[in-house]
Amino acid sequence: MIENKVPKSFISSEDIYLFHEGTSHFSYHFLGAHPVQEDGVSGYRFTVWAPNASKVGLALDRNGYHGLGEADVLYKIPDSGLWSRFFPDIDEGTFYKYHILTSNNESLLRADPYAFHAEVRPSTASITSKIEGYKWKDASWRRKRKEIYQKPLHIYEMHFGTWKQKETGEFYTYAEMPELLIPYLKEMSYTHVEFMPITEHPYDLSWGYQNTGYYAPTSRYGTPHDFMYLIDQLHQAGIGVILDWVPAHFAKDAHGLRMFDGTPLFEYADPLKAEKPGWGTLSFDYSKPEVRSFLISNALYWMDMYHIDGLRIDAVTSMLKLDFEKAEGQYRLNDKGTNENVEAIDFIKQLNETVFHYFPAALMMAEESSSWSQVTSPVYAGGLGFNYKWNMGWMNDTLEYFETDFSERPARHNLLTFPSVYAYNENHLLPLSHDEVVHGKKSLLNKMPGDYEQKFAGLRALLGYFITSPGKKLLFMGGEFGQFIEWKDEEPLDWFLLDYESHRKLLHFSKTLNEFYLQEKGLWELDHSTEGFEWISADDRSQSVLSFIRKGKKPGDSLIVLINLQPVSRSHYRVGVHRSGSYTEVFNSDRVDFGGQGLLNEEVRTEKISYHGQPNSMEVTLPPLSIVIFKKTPRSKRASVKDEPVLNTTSKSKQKSRKTTESIETKKPRRQTKKIKDGEPSL
Repeated sequence: MIENKVPKSFISSEDIYLFHEGTSHFSYHFLGAHPVQEDGVSGYRFTVWAPNASKVGLALDRNGYHGLGEADVLYKIPDSGLWSRFFPDIDEGTFYKYHILTSNNESLLRADPYAFHAEVRPSTASITSKIEGYKWKDASWRRKRKEIYQKPLHIYEMHFGTWKQKETGEFYTYAEMPELLIPYLKEMSYTHVEFMPITEHPYDLSWGYQNTGYYAPTSRYGTPHDFMYLIDQLHQAGIGVILDWVPAHFAKDAHGLRMFDGTPLFEYADPLKAEKPGWGTLSFDYSKPEVRSFLISNALYWMDMYHIDGLRIDAVTSMLKLDFEKAEGQYRLNDKGTNENVEAIDFIKQLNETVFHYFPAALMMAEESSSWSQVTSPVYAGGLGFNYKWNMGWMNDTLEYFETDFSERPARHNLLTFPSVYAYNENHLLPLSHDEVVHGKKSLLNKMPGDYEQKFAGLRALLGYFITSPGKKLLFMGGEFGQFIEWKDEEPLDWFLLDYESHRKLLHFSKTLNEFYLQEKGLWELDHSTEGFEWISADDRSQSVLSFIRKGKKPGDSLIVLINLQPVSRSHYRVGVHRSGSYTEVFNSDRVDFGGQGLLNEEVRTEKISYHGQPNSMEVTLPPLSIVIFKKTPRSKRASVKDEPVLNTTSKSKQKSRKTTESIETKKPRRQTKKIKDGEPSL
C-alpha cells in the first residue's frame, strides 16, 4: 500500500489530487529526486509520473543502467500514475535515469522530467542535486519589486554562451559571469537582463528553444547554486533578471519527454496537434491536467527557487493557433471549425492567473506575433492575462523601413507612422531581438543603407527612434556597439571592434542614450496611455522627418522629438509647439563624441507663427540621419549646451547659422564613398 512505501509527509493524497486536477502549483516539491531522511536514514526519494508503464526502475552506473531488478524498481502508488521509492545509499551528484518498461515490453531510458541538474551535453543523464540551502542576499531587491508600468524598463537580451568567451573558447560559468556582466550592465544603464533559454537542452544551435530538462539550468555553465549566485549578484546590483521560457514545444530527443512511458504522455496523441513540422518538435498536450501542473509549477519554480523576476514566453502564437506555420493537411480545426487551440488558451489563462497570485510584480511577456486581441488584458476581462506583449508589428515595420534605401523612404513613410494606430491596444514592449540579426538577416548596423558613416548615423537614429517610441525596450547584445556581422550563435561577439573609434563612439552614444532614457519620465511614465504621446507631424514624408511629443504626468517632463531619416541636414526646419518660450536641446545624436558632425542647436525661442496646427512654432536644425530632442527651458535656468561646440543655431541667430552650414549640402544626399575611417574594417 502507499502508506508502506511512500510517507504521507512526502507525498500526500492532496498532492496527488491536485497534480491530477492540474492545480499542483509546486509539484517539484515531491516529483523528481529529493534528498530526505526516512526512518533516520539519509538518501534520495525518486518520484516520476509514468501512468502507462508496466515497471519503472532507477538506472545508475552501479547497475549498468539496467534498473528493473528488485533492488532498483520504484513502487507504484495505486490509482495515481506515480512511481516512487526511497534509496538510502544515493548521494548528491549521482547520475541517474528512469528505466521504463512499457506495456509493450519495450525498454526505455529517460531523463527525469523534474531533474534539477543534468550532465553536460552530449551526455544525457540527470544528476541528484540539493537546490535548497543557497543563502540569498537579495531581500532588499525583492521587497522593492513593484509593477513596472510607469517605470523605465530597458532589457539587455543576451545568449549566455556567446556574449563573451574565454581565449580558449571555453564558456564563462554562472559563477564567473557576474564580474564581467554586472559592471557592463550598470555602466550601460540597463534595468534588466534577459537570458535566452537557460533550461537544459541537447543541441547548442537550438539556442535553448528545444528543451529536455525544464527544471535544470543548463550544466554548460555550472551548477544550480552557481546560477542562483549569478541572479543574486545581479539583484544586489539593482538589475532584474528575465528568463526566456518555452512552454510551446519540446525536443524529440530519446532521453527527453517524447513518448515518455511508451505512450504520448506530455505531447498530444493526435500527431496533427502534436507535431510542429517547421521546428521538428512536439507540442505539449494542454488538455492534460498533469501537463498543466508540470508547466505551471515550472514557471513558479524559477520565481520561487531562483528568484527570477519574470518570463518571456516564447512562440505564444504557435500555442494559440492549430494551423500555425502548417500546410493544408498538417492540422485539424477544433470542434467549432476554427483554428483556435482551446486547451492552450485555457492553459495560458490559468498560467498567468496563478503566477500573479503568487508573484504580483512578475513580468509575464508574450512573444505573440499575430493580431490576437487582449493579450495583455486580465483574464477576468476576457484577456490572456499577460502584462506585456512583444510588439512584433513595430519591430518588423521599423526594421523594414530602416533597411530601405534613402530614395524610397518617402514612399514607405507609413511604416513608421502606422504603428501608432495600435500602440495602445496592448501593453507593448519594443524588441530589437536576436531573431532579427541571424540567419542572413544582417546585423542592425549592416541593415542600414549608405556609406560607412551613414550606417553609423542611421543606427544612432534607429536606436533613438526605439528609445523615444511608446513602449518598454529590449535590445539584443551587440546592437549597442555596432556588431558588424550578424550573430554567429557559436562564437562570441566581436568585442575587438571597440578598438576602432566609430564603434567606441557608438557604444558611448548607446550609454548616453540609455542614461537619458532613465532620467526622462516623458519616455516611460505614460508608456501605456494615449496621453503619453502626440504627433506634431506624422505627414512629412517628402523630407522623411518625424516629429512628436512624449509626455510624462507633469507638463515640464514633455519632450519634443524630431527624427531626420535622410542623409541631408535640414536647416531652419520649422516645428509647431503647444507652449511658447525657450526650448533647450537635451539630446542630439550628431554630437562629435557620438561619431557625428557636431551639428547642434543653441537654445531656441518660439515665435507666434501657427504651424502643425499649433499656435507657436520654432526653427531648428536637423542633422543628417539624426534624432534631436528638445525640452522647454524652465524659467529659473539659463540655456546651455553641453559637451559640444555649436556648429549651427536656430532662428535666433540665422546669420551665424548660414555661415556655419555653408559647406553642408541640404538638397541632395552626400556622395556615397568607400572611404574607410580610422583603419576600420569594411562593411
